[in-house]
Amino acid sequence: MKHRQLLLTLSFIIGLVSGLAAVILKNTVYYTNEFLTGRLAAETGNLIYLAFPATGIFLTVLFTRYLVKDQISHGVTKVLHSISRKDSVLAPHNSFSSMIASTMTVGFGGSVGLEAPIVLTGSSIGSNLGRFLKLDYRSVTLLIACGATGAIAGIFKSPIAAMIFSLEVLMLDLTMWSIIPLLIAAVTGATIATLLLGPAVVFDFTIPEPFMVNSLPWYILLGILCGLVSFYFTWGSMKVEARLQKISSPYHRLFYGGVILGLLIYVFPPLYGEGYDTLRALLGGVATEIAAGSLIATLRDHYWVFIGFLVLILVFKVIAMAATTGSGGVGGIFAPSLYMGGITGFITASLINNFAFINVSERNFALVGMAGIMSGVMHAPLTAIFLIAEITGGYELFIPLIVTSTIAYITIIYFEPHSIYTKRLAARGELITHHKDKAVLTLFKMGQVIETDLKTVPPEANLGELVKIVSKSKRNMFPVVDAKDNLLGIVLLDNIREIIFKPAQYEKIKVTDIMDMPPATVSPNENMASVMKKFEDSGAWNLPVLDDKKYVGFISKSKIFSEYRKILMQFSSE
Repeated sequence: MKHRQLLLTLSFIIGLVSGLAAVILKNTVYYTNEFLTGRLAAETGNLIYLAFPATGIFLTVLFTRYLVKDQISHGVTKVLHSISRKDSVLAPHNSFSSMIASTMTVGFGGSVGLEAPIVLTGSSIGSNLGRFLKLDYRSVTLLIACGATGAIAGIFKSPIAAMIFSLEVLMLDLTMWSIIPLLIAAVTGATIATLLLGPAVVFDFTIPEPFMVNSLPWYILLGILCGLVSFYFTWGSMKVEARLQKISSPYHRLFYGGVILGLLIYVFPPLYGEGYDTLRALLGGVATEIAAGSLIATLRDHYWVFIGFLVLILVFKVIAMAATTGSGGVGGIFAPSLYMGGITGFITASLINNFAFINVSERNFALVGMAGIMSGVMHAPLTAIFLIAEITGGYELFIPLIVTSTIAYITIIYFEPHSIYTKRLAARGELITHHKDKAVLTLFKMGQVIETDLKTVPPEANLGELVKIVSKSKRNMFPVVDAKDNLLGIVLLDNIREIIFKPAQYEKIKVTDIMDMPPATVSPNENMASVMKKFEDSGAWNLPVLDDKKYVGFISKSKIFSEYRKILMQFSSE
């Protein structure tokens, strides 16, 4: 009971600190941006925009490379990796470094969001507080989730969506009691943000037209389009980042990324920063204001010019976002996914109104599209539904929010089974999932199950020498290893049972005559899911572990099952 009381108290503290961190981050970015752009003249503003984003990324690179000396981008992925492979350990500097770095990146106009950095900040606060108090893995993991929940609740003032985010995106398999600390952290984070920033939602949205059932097929169409755009979002950002990462010099990478980003923002000013002003224009019914200050400003009332402008923004937003993070900037994909969703919804509704025999609300479609793209990119339909409803007050659109988010999710998983957060981890077999068996296997460390107490036998030994080794061993397997530690084969006790008591054969029979080759081998760095598949395919109960052909030890099914039960008890206990 005392342990539960401690966790409840800690969840309140973490929610408070994480919510406060979210408020500080929002304000520092806002005032940084105001300081830089508040006094710019309209006719010269675009030229200045060429320099700002690259400057912010340059400062971020200097900060992360020489002060932090750690990679802090892709905050949510970093949190997931810490849960699955690092015993929920996050470096202490993550409690503040991502806030500073994202302030420089986004405040100077980087085309990303603040949500992933603040999730990493809140999660690090939970991780370090739990480890300071020497709590177990499960408790520290729960506190990480509390930190992420408090941070999201603070930055969006959306406690329900924040809690669902931790369950859906961080993929925690929690008991009913464990949800209580998340609720406390969510309410605390949202409350502190409301007290300091006021009760207003992120987007002040009034539903112009109520949801009509006859428009449902068009929301289904929007869901399919959002799924396809989400796939482009994930695929395109990965490709652009991968291309930039091939540039070995961080300063060359910064140069190319900065030039790409600056040029894109010059041509398409709405790509500057998080893009929430664009969403407010779409939801406020003044969509053409988006093009103000752009090269098509004088043509923005021409329908096809404006629609083409929005389509190009959709295409280039992914490149701008990936150029920001790929060249060294720090930011997240929450805001870009909302941004692209709003534009996708608006374009869809506008085309329906021009070519179909029905009139739909472009503002409603923009709002629902925000949920659709977020659902597809993050593979988190529930988070998207509740977040959009909470930050806009658009609860009357719950049915289309559910329909579009669900269809978008179903559409993208046909092409991409993993979210943008989990794709890299899944490729390395380091992803915790809601599938409990797979989750437990992910938590395995190879070092826990490698057995090194087997007696080795040199290949030149005869049966008599082998018998002496057998008499001193408690095992029934004997690896045959040469002078360079290369594994040549295995002698099983069953192989020599019939001849072990025939001394006349001791000098005649060599170890190489009676050894077998193992049906498969395992690498020390191999993930446990792959190891279990090798056991299943080979039918073996023991497999040798080789590091570049060098013998390391053995791994056995029985040892794995024993460790599995221990982790499962820790993973599932109330």
